Amino acid sequence: MPRPGIVRSTPRPLTVALAAGAVALGLALTGCTAGSSVTGNDTPQKGGTLTYASGDAEPTCLDPHVGGNYPQALVSSQFLESLVSLDSDGTVIPWLADSWTVSDDGLTWEFTLRDGVSFTDGTPLDAAAVQANIAHLQDPATGSSTGYLALAKVTGTEAVSDSVVRLTLSQPDSALLESLSQPWLAIESATALERSQDENCAAPVGTGPFVVESWAKQNAITLVRNDDYTSPPADAAHEGAAYLESITWRFIPDSASRYAALQAGEVDVIDNAQPDTIAQASSSDSIVHLDAPRPGASNRIELNSGKAPFDDVAVREAFIRSTDVDAAVSSLFQGSAERSYSALSSVEPLGVSRPDLFEYDPDAAADLLDAAGWAEKDSEGYRTKDGVRLTVVFPVSTNQSIPAEQSLFEQIQATAKETGFDVQLTKLDLSSWYTALGSNAYDAVSAPYTKVGPDVLRILFDSSAIQPAPSGYFANHAQVNDPELDSLLAQANATNDADTRAALYADAQDIVLEGYYILPLYDQQNHFLLGSAVQGARALPTVSTPAFYDAWLKR
Repeated sequence: MPRPGIVRSTPRPLTVALAAGAVALGLALTGCTAGSSVTGNDTPQKGGTLTYASGDAEPTCLDPHVGGNYPQALVSSQFLESLVSLDSDGTVIPWLADSWTVSDDGLTWEFTLRDGVSFTDGTPLDAAAVQANIAHLQDPATGSSTGYLALAKVTGTEAVSDSVVRLTLSQPDSALLESLSQPWLAIESATALERSQDENCAAPVGTGPFVVESWAKQNAITLVRNDDYTSPPADAAHEGAAYLESITWRFIPDSASRYAALQAGEVDVIDNAQPDTIAQASSSDSIVHLDAPRPGASNRIELNSGKAPFDDVAVREAFIRSTDVDAAVSSLFQGSAERSYSALSSVEPLGVSRPDLFEYDPDAAADLLDAAGWAEKDSEGYRTKDGVRLTVVFPVSTNQSIPAEQSLFEQIQATAKETGFDVQLTKLDLSSWYTALGSNAYDAVSAPYTKVGPDVLRILFDSSAIQPAPSGYFANHAQVNDPELDSLLAQANATNDADTRAALYADAQDIVLEGYYILPLYDQQNHFLLGSAVQGARALPTVSTPAFYDAWLKR
């Protein structure tokens, strides 16, 4: 039961669908509201090429095992598939695995694979293939981060038979199925994995409804239909091959250019729709909006508690009390995002929301800084202590922070300056941003991280996550090092009792929020705009990536 002052997040639908026969609920800008379904009675038409324009950074590798970022997930969801998926209620459902069992002690899992499935290079889907994928994800040479961290407790695999694979764990993992549903742990051809990493990065081989035909870097990826496709997830709207003949996956970084291409009919779907284009599209009869917030963590600013000035909780709280986030979100996002006061996304039922901790209160911030020894000010009005200015180094990834978010950071910079913080925003490309994080050259950072379920808290805030994965990436950017929190997260990850798990995660969130390690902003945004000719597209209920297996073009 919620404690006084604590608000449980209200879960939102995990998927959005746009077609007759699709499973999830829809949100259209042509007059429908959240919770209404967008349906039609037309018979799906086969053929045609759908053109998708992404505003995310172009992947450097199409294999999501390598690294494991969201741009990889967006495109690989079209040609790679996972052992399990989720339905619109968040329930785990079959995909490449027909069924699974777990031992009473939680240390042994057995997955029975779907019959008659082959990878598009002809290699059969069998237990050995799953073993090869787990080995690939756990091999430091692969450079995995997301998949590597998700499989941290898997210590062994065994082919019980051609169709049954056994996973042995060092400790129980209540989040294992959620982890296995993610595109970063998708199953690839064992034969293809034997190629060089460069070859596999250029064209991973899966069991999915489409195949990577070519990749013209800085231009487009061409995906063609897998005519022999037999393995849709349990919640798909049809069986057999996809309706579309092909997909052209383009990269158009500029938001205005993407939207203009959609309006002109040059592309059929765009992602990373910005607040202004969403508002413009609301008056169009020919554009439909998919709002599919990502699961796992909220979008947030993480304060580096591993060094000064944010190794002092009072300074962390003072910074947060200095930021007028509510006003910035309201003015900049034009209703396309709601302020979050939680470490978890609003789609996560176990999220704890604490608006009382994040009220804008510059007077309280000033008092906190005075008490913490930052009482003096220099000639420019910034706080000082022992002659050192109160500086916050804040690198910003221009690939991952949309223009509205960058403007929000600038407003935070301005309001924090009034209290005496010198917030130094530096806009960086993705590679330089990763370098800044890896070299600990930051005091604050907004680093999106997507993982299904509340176990994302363990990835983000367990002290072990201060150490980099083989890819060089580490997830605990707040550098939280709290043995009590580590214990709570470990217990929550190990128990399958729903009530116990919820209580442990609630206590863990209280430590993170009350410790002012993060400044929650809003859900990680996924806004897709689709031309009205596109039917049957949806966002998968796993990590909200678009799925075009059921999609078709109305001509």
